Amino acid sequence: MRTMNFAVIQTGGKQYKVAPGEVITIEKLSDDLKIGDKVVFDRVLLVNNESKTLIGTPIVSGASVQGTLTEQGDGKKVIVIRYRQKSRYYKKNGHRQPFMKIKIDAIK
Repeated sequence: MRTMNFAVIQTGGKQYKVAPGEVITIEKLSDDLKIGDKVVFDRVLLVNNESKTLIGTPIVSGASVQGTLTEQGDGKKVIVIRYRQKSRYYKKNGHRQPFMKIKIDAIK
């Protein structure tokens, strides 16, 4: 059985399991980034190499994950409805959450 290099990172209040070559969809980071820019994630919670596993308390010191921004945009529209019966209260709003797609290049 072959083990794989992977890491667990934290960004946007969520945790993601990433491996080199994967593409992940995360919450929007910054308006400054453009497609093709490099992104470095410093909050690495776990690193698994071929030989050993490092678990952070809460983060692994010196570890980082590098990636490239491949796409950014808005997700599918989510409809939010507020309704109170018998009081003529009805509100309808739509929301599209911005996202970024990052291709993971390396785990260091």
